[in-house]
Amino acid sequence: MRADTMNTILVVGGAGYIGAHMVKMLLAAGYHVVTLDNLSRGHRNAIASSDDFVFGDIADRAGLDRLFTGYKFDAVMHFAGFFRVGESMENPSIYYQNNAAATLNLLDAMVAHQVNICIFSSSATIFGEPNYLPIDEQHPKQPVNPYGWSKWMVEQMLVDYDRAYGLKSICLRYFNAAGADPEGQLGGYHTDETCLIPLALQAASGRRESITVFGQDYDTPDGTCIRDYIHIEDLCQAHLLALKQLLNGAESAAYNLGNGSGFSVKQVIDIAEEIVKKPIPVIMGKRRAGDPIRLVADSKLAQTQLGWQPKYAKLETIIAHAWQWEIAHYSVLSV
Repeated sequence: MRADTMNTILVVGGAGYIGAHMVKMLLAAGYHVVTLDNLSRGHRNAIASSDDFVFGDIADRAGLDRLFTGYKFDAVMHFAGFFRVGESMENPSIYYQNNAAATLNLLDAMVAHQVNICIFSSSATIFGEPNYLPIDEQHPKQPVNPYGWSKWMVEQMLVDYDRAYGLKSICLRYFNAAGADPEGQLGGYHTDETCLIPLALQAASGRRESITVFGQDYDTPDGTCIRDYIHIEDLCQAHLLALKQLLNGAESAAYNLGNGSGFSVKQVIDIAEEIVKKPIPVIMGKRRAGDPIRLVADSKLAQTQLGWQPKYAKLETIIAHAWQWEIAHYSVLSV
């Protein structure tokens, strides 16, 4: 530990895909960063540049108390949630335990140690099947899977903790985070990947034999689900802006983060094939339980209140950066 006049930020889940990119951005911005991760789904080598790494779990209250006693944190950024829709349908218990109950533990530790700023990694799944598109912040919250419910529960906790204890928060509702560090230092480390773009690129590089499309009978132009994709760098930039806003005394808020453009599963695969310049082997499968048909964001509130402007809004750029990471770190092909 060190004495530092800069703000000290605890990044929970900082060894994961989004957390690791966030750690890098915070360090570049001059913050003192402490990363907490149990490495159950994160990777230690993704955060080699972190100031301090602590192996631990937010479910461990005694461990949190030791951590909060050892450092004077100015804010917490929480990325430690499980995020797989299908898994949440099959095993909801671990989603309510990890995403909701363990987060309650973290919030209680923050209150006890007088840390009153939290940036929370939420999700567009809190909206469920949309009543209208694009989805703004006022859209009804009607999750259709335990993952979405667990995120919405935490958002409600944060509202109550602000009212009762003065804990200020900004909830950032991601649509589909994708891409990789444009500098090529970070990317996706998942060996059990479930997200479309990395799966397609793994099939292109030879790391997997094919990609499965779950359902082709949805009420969309080509029968496959439609999603809004946001570059990991743009996503982290929104977090940085949210952090600065709360450190400057702003009130709690919630923002949707996406590019406002919907792409079907088939469209994403078609664009990926253009980027990799080869066919991607596809298997057509049945629908996956808990998947909304369309999710497209209205992010105007984040743009006006946070001053957020996506830098890498084109899907082609998002996929190109992810492919750059794939071929540099995993490809078995001569590319």
